[in-house]
Amino acid sequence: MKQFFYHDPKLLIYGFLIVFFASYGQTFFISLFNTEIRTFYNLSDGEFGLVYAISTLLSSFILISFAKLIDYIDLRFYSFIVSTGLLLACIGMVILLNNIIFLFFVIFMLRFFGQGAMTHAGETTMARYFGNDRGKALSVATLGGMTGVMFLPYVSINLFKNLEMGQLWIYASLSLIFFIPFIFIALSDQKIRHSKFDDNLLHDHLNVKLRTRDIIKDKKFYIYLPLSIAAPFISTGLMFHQIYIFEQKEWSLEMLGNGYILLGFFSIIGLLIGGPLIDKLDTKKTAITVLLPLSLSVIVLLLFDSVFFLIIYMSLYGFNMGISTPFIGSLWAEVYGVKSLGTVKALLHAGAVFASALSPLVFGYIIDWGYGITEIAIISLLIIIVSTLLPIYNKLP
Repeated sequence: MKQFFYHDPKLLIYGFLIVFFASYGQTFFISLFNTEIRTFYNLSDGEFGLVYAISTLLSSFILISFAKLIDYIDLRFYSFIVSTGLLLACIGMVILLNNIIFLFFVIFMLRFFGQGAMTHAGETTMARYFGNDRGKALSVATLGGMTGVMFLPYVSINLFKNLEMGQLWIYASLSLIFFIPFIFIALSDQKIRHSKFDDNLLHDHLNVKLRTRDIIKDKKFYIYLPLSIAAPFISTGLMFHQIYIFEQKEWSLEMLGNGYILLGFFSIIGLLIGGPLIDKLDTKKTAITVLLPLSLSVIVLLLFDSVFFLIIYMSLYGFNMGISTPFIGSLWAEVYGVKSLGTVKALLHAGAVFASALSPLVFGYIIDWGYGITEIAIISLLIIIVSTLLPIYNKLP
């Protein structure tokens, strides 16, 4: 383990930080301002879900073409572009004009550059340059995201509770201004690193250059895809409407902030277990178990209302977030190799973003139509079951 951390520490720090700062474009952070945004624009849950869904869908379509650039251009330049884009989106949240089109474009930029491109950059870089230690490296990057999940809601709700929404986004913007120059420090030797990477792949038959059309014609892609996007669909829908869920369960907003501490803590446990474990297993055989903790958390949400089960719900939710990322990240590297991993993960991230666009809309209208947590939980469980059975039914690998 010590050798792993000494191998390329600056790149590990880069992976951790770029995924951490991608938190500003993630649903768990944006949804903290759900009530303020809906009040400012006079939107219902379903209407805001529609705006969120359309902007996120657009970002997923563009991401397919954009994110594969990481296979072709210098990582420093790519990282600079996407981090600057997220900075502009955060500034947009500060000024927030009273125009629904403006809201649409700001949400689009948050989702595209934050949830999509920056997360894609961190995960692809870790899976690409760390070889047989990719599971551990992916865990380090994911730990950045989990740190965001663990502390940003708590800080926003408890420490900055007297600040206006725009003031919080000013702090987010300032943090990105400090991060962007660090990219060039952390990746100062990127040219040498990538040259060694290319040399190591010369005699690897699996690592051929694939085009997007090659991947979308492959049956395996569609069989494993639901395993990869089921969690983003369910998690995003639950996070986006977390205020509604907490109100229905009669859990306080302060419990939400504390719940994220638990979520982050157990996600780290999941990472500590999943990262080293994945480097020793055949991911294609074990990935079918990856949604089990999420299914248990949804069952808890469906059946129980007491505060004790809030602890169980958030803990299982966090554990699934932690353990699933290295499993899913390594899965695609094993299936398609790492030479075209940027192209493969561009499609994967686009699918995940597409799924995360639909769930706020679907769950939002379920709420608007007078249904509630029971129906949301049943839909979520059905998705988990179908996603898990597909590789088993098709006898993969």
